[in-house]
Amino acid sequence: MKLHVDRLLAVAAAVAMLGGCSLAPTYHTPSLPPMPASFKEAGTAWKVAQPSDELPRGSWWALYDDRQLGQLESKLDADNPSLAAALARYDTARAFESQLRSGMFPSLDFAANPERARQSDNRPLRGSDQPNEYDSDTVGVGVNYDLDLWGRIRNEVSQGHALSQAAQADLASAKLSLEAQLADDYVRLRGYDIQDGILNSTLKAYERALELTENRHEGGIASGMDVSRAQAQLHDAQAQVTEVQAQRALTEHAIAALVGEPASSFSLESDPQQLQLPVTPPGLPSTLLERRPDIASAERRVFAANAGIGVARAAFFPDLSLSGGYGFQNTGFGNLLSMGNRFWALGPLATLNLFDAGLRRAQLRQAHAEFAEASADYRQTVLTAFRQVEDNLVLLRDLGTEANQEDEAEVAAQKTLTIATNRYREGIVNYLEVVTAQTAALSAQRDAEAIRTRRLQASVNLIRALGGGWTRDAAGFDGRTVAQAAEKTSTQ
Repeated sequence: MKLHVDRLLAVAAAVAMLGGCSLAPTYHTPSLPPMPASFKEAGTAWKVAQPSDELPRGSWWALYDDRQLGQLESKLDADNPSLAAALARYDTARAFESQLRSGMFPSLDFAANPERARQSDNRPLRGSDQPNEYDSDTVGVGVNYDLDLWGRIRNEVSQGHALSQAAQADLASAKLSLEAQLADDYVRLRGYDIQDGILNSTLKAYERALELTENRHEGGIASGMDVSRAQAQLHDAQAQVTEVQAQRALTEHAIAALVGEPASSFSLESDPQQLQLPVTPPGLPSTLLERRPDIASAERRVFAANAGIGVARAAFFPDLSLSGGYGFQNTGFGNLLSMGNRFWALGPLATLNLFDAGLRRAQLRQAHAEFAEASADYRQTVLTAFRQVEDNLVLLRDLGTEANQEDEAEVAAQKTLTIATNRYREGIVNYLEVVTAQTAALSAQRDAEAIRTRRLQASVNLIRALGGGWTRDAAGFDGRTVAQAAEKTSTQ
């Protein structure tokens, strides 16, 4: 008896040792091409980052100091259908992970089978005293446990957990993308409001100019051509107003869809106030790239693919499980639960596939290919992140310079228009010079506002590229450094 127990203990110890075995390769984050020590367009304080999506983002749109935008962003988070779908995909991934995790534990089943049966008169080996009809009642419990010697189940659980984390990052990525799209549309909408104000103000000036020209024509001072030029200029400006209003309506419809409302019942009042351009500290460290959820998602999918290799390798080894049952059975006579009616069974089951026509080898090759694909996707995601940050940093910088230059052009164009109008009133020039000056002045005003809108859009895209907003603490700066950065940016 002692020898039998010792054997059982030895087998249990061997199973326990094998239970820690895993055939998945040791995981390493995929290697990347040599990364720059700093972002080219933002100084030398940026460093190479690793995925770290747990850093909080907060309400980054508060940087624009616009109450309406904040209300819309809150409504998007609550009512956007695409965001709800991303949340459902995350819940699906979590549920699938829980399904896989259940395989690490024994399964316990209860069965009850009361049955009325009739046996054949010609049943082989039938005894003469056996009844034709009888009851067969069975009740019992069964247990089954996969010993997972080669780590197949554990790797499936690891794979499911990584995919659940990837789905969570996908949810954060969808949320950030939709929030940024809403901010981008809102910036464009307010840009159209300002453009509409510029054009309406210009229309009043053109109407006064047309009235002046018609009066001069009636007095025999101006020609009919001057009148037609003034009329053409006015009608062209009216057409521009109509175009801006049409584009504003389309943008408003896009915002309605983002916040989960029908475009037919959604409207935003015109507001010609300029949005505040956030101050972007030029030395923000690239640790903020760790917050990009698409990078975190790509890295988790690499990990899942690595675990999938372990699952595919485990299929080449025997699968060992323990099963047992205990219950009661009789043929309808006496007490079913009496000790004489009990039955039990306990034992291991080992299975090993001997021939599958190359199925398992093909599955292993597939797992390796999926790992290679996920690794390449991760590298591409990181490279894209660096490119997007660089793109928007250079846009913010150069659009700032362009805005200053366009502001100077606007001042010069307004001065030219004033001179041309005065010279026309004095009869020194014809109306063509006025029309030319009017066109240049309006173009300069609209171009200046378009550049301001593009700068705001570039700032939104930079926030998206960095994975969300930033704070002094998150940026890793002390107050003095941030103040210096803000002062430097404001003077550019």
